[in-house]
Amino acid sequence: MEGFCGGDSELDEQSNQEPAFEAFMCPLTKQVMHDPVTIETGQTFEREAILKWFRECRDSGRKPTCPLTQAELRSTDITPSIALRNVIQEWRARNEDKELDKAMASLTATQEAQAQDDDDDTLRALLYVSRMKKTLVRRQGVIPTIADLLKSSSRRVRLKALQVLGVIVEEDDENKEELAKGDTIRTIIKFLSNENFQERELAVSLLYELSKFDPTCERIGAIYGAILLLVGMASSKSEHGVAVEKAENTLKNLEKYETNVKQMAENGRLQPLLTKLIQGPPQVQLAMAEFLGELALANDVKVLVAEQVGALLVTIMKTEGSLPAREATLKALREISSNESSARILLQAGILPPLVKDLFSLGAGHLPMRLKEVSAAILANLVASGASFRSIPLDHSGETLLSEEMVHSLLHLISNTGPAIECKLLNVLVGLTASPATVPDVVSAIRSSGATISLIQFVEAAHREIRVESLKLLRNVSPYMGAELADALGLGGSTGNLSSLLGVATVTEDRSGVTEEQAAAVALLGDLPERDWNLTRQLQELGAFRALATKLVELRRGTIRGNRHVAPFTEGAVKVLYRVTCALALLQQEETYVELAREVGLAPLFVELLQQMMSSGQEAVLLYSAMALENLSLQSSRLTDVPAPRRGSSLVCGCFGQGRSPPPPGAMGTCRVHGGFCSLRETFCLAEGGCKAVERLVACLEHADPRVVEAALAALSTLLGDGVANATEGVLVIGEAEGLRPVVEVLVENRTEALQRRAVWAVERILRVEDIALEVAADQTVASVLVEAYRNGDVRTRQTAERALRHLDRIPNFSSAFHQAKGRA
Repeated sequence: MEGFCGGDSELDEQSNQEPAFEAFMCPLTKQVMHDPVTIETGQTFEREAILKWFRECRDSGRKPTCPLTQAELRSTDITPSIALRNVIQEWRARNEDKELDKAMASLTATQEAQAQDDDDDTLRALLYVSRMKKTLVRRQGVIPTIADLLKSSSRRVRLKALQVLGVIVEEDDENKEELAKGDTIRTIIKFLSNENFQERELAVSLLYELSKFDPTCERIGAIYGAILLLVGMASSKSEHGVAVEKAENTLKNLEKYETNVKQMAENGRLQPLLTKLIQGPPQVQLAMAEFLGELALANDVKVLVAEQVGALLVTIMKTEGSLPAREATLKALREISSNESSARILLQAGILPPLVKDLFSLGAGHLPMRLKEVSAAILANLVASGASFRSIPLDHSGETLLSEEMVHSLLHLISNTGPAIECKLLNVLVGLTASPATVPDVVSAIRSSGATISLIQFVEAAHREIRVESLKLLRNVSPYMGAELADALGLGGSTGNLSSLLGVATVTEDRSGVTEEQAAAVALLGDLPERDWNLTRQLQELGAFRALATKLVELRRGTIRGNRHVAPFTEGAVKVLYRVTCALALLQQEETYVELAREVGLAPLFVELLQQMMSSGQEAVLLYSAMALENLSLQSSRLTDVPAPRRGSSLVCGCFGQGRSPPPPGAMGTCRVHGGFCSLRETFCLAEGGCKAVERLVACLEHADPRVVEAALAALSTLLGDGVANATEGVLVIGEAEGLRPVVEVLVENRTEALQRRAVWAVERILRVEDIALEVAADQTVASVLVEAYRNGDVRTRQTAERALRHLDRIPNFSSAFHQAKGRA
């Protein structure tokens, strides 16, 4: 392409251009003239060149002269040579057409051949085109040809094509429109995801130029993925500054169209939408609010939106009369309020009074039920924020959301609306009862309205969401009205509601895991008063204990897949099974519960739970498992089978009658502690069965929760009490499990009064073993703690501490001297 030339320099002899006539050349510049003018002498020059000559003459103090003849001039007037200029322009046009034809031939050949050898010719052709008049380029149809080069396999060609197209369309709307034909814009957008930064930068620069023209701007936004790529580039930390700036400016140009603004919002660029919502006319505000309600916003974005437009949306909700505007606003508020921080911002903006008013108002002009559902969802979100609703008045009378009348209205609305609103309003009550500060108000209103039965009946609702929310609500209020709930569940001796609740808790449709509904149902059962023996009997008759024990075993073995609901389900189930251990010695039909405990293997199950829950953070499971093992272990002495004495063995007489002396520890395979045939499953013996129950209880003594420590110590103490056959062996069993030192450390730590009382008792029992007492006597810390217990404890603790100190020889034993003095008297 040797013929391609730049500027107006003299053409190469091999060029196919027409040669320039001498008359076309300026005597001063030696270049073809653009604006020829004639002076007084009749000579013709380029306008700028001759004006410059005149200035130089004036600046040097000379009179103006003709540059060619050197004749002085009377006047410096110049006359345009219009005819010559037209001839030159025609000459230029002919040459441009010829050169353009040659460039087009080269570009077309490149498209066909796509050979590396053709790159240089193509690049020269593109360079020539970039210097041509833009109108000529468009008129000759060059733009589509260059656009096709964007698909070239040569990166050099693609880069030059992008650059030239940017030059061609700059400040030329007609060229932009021509380039936008076909799928060229889509091709340009593809470059934004290219790995080569130069291609990305040139492509976004070209898009920026195209976005300045409304029709092409609209087409850019219509290309799928374009706005997402631009948003990504504008927010990129790795792109070059020029690319980021061009992407940002392109997006600003695209913001004039609502469809683009919505796409930007979908892709995380929300500010344009918020700006239009704030500044736009009513119809634009409506469109933006409506779309805002359809977006799934991140939590930090919800806070940003609440800060910028929360008050505006609340104002629209209060003042706007049209149903479409209220619907759009409510849906937007529903989305924004589903975050604790943004919900609090909306509360500060005054959303609660108009929201509650709309929710409870009935009749013409008020919200239809489908929008009351949205209002209920917003209210549930606001309540979930944990704000203090006692301090937010709903009207001038000072009524609040926690006022008795308002809670009555909530309860009434729950019972007289459709499932969707019922579910959201139940969720509101769940939120209000989740806080210890507000639950008493709701409990009081439930009682005064007589709504307990109605709430329990929701457990049998057809919609699962309603059942789940009602179970959560009942569980929240159960610590305050557990007896009432238990009575209502078994009302009139009927177990209908209780049976339904149990069915929810134990049904297994598949092995996919525990459902939220099951976890909530079991949690409620576990929170009911554990010493309500009528309820215990009903649960026994319904098979609740067997079903839950079986479910727990399946969960422990992995038969049922675990999920996030397993933990609350396990806690509730353990609490329910704990009822069985409470009933063992306190009900007349305790043998029924003994057989049940044996059948389902309660003792081994609780021991297993101790091991599995030590590192799970489920203190409640550890606590109730340890307490259950205490109750079970207390039954071991009466359940153990003491063998008959061998023939010839002596009988001993007790203080209140005759009895068999127990065999020596370990005789004939008997239990060291209870003196009979024991096992963990049959007699609930902690010392037998190879189950390592004692070791796991000892491990609990190091737990951070003092309640767990106290429960574990209480269970271990069942091996040391007067009811066992050989308490000394109980001490040794604990010692073999390396538990004596932890017991003493519990005493020394002195964390709670109840734990100190329990530890003093256990240590006194341990110190009855002389060898252990001698070893402990050397520890001054233990003695000091016992002295403090002796000085400051209650009567029983003082007595126990005194006995312990006697074992350590810290208090002398005066009993012998006392009896001798008494005899002499």
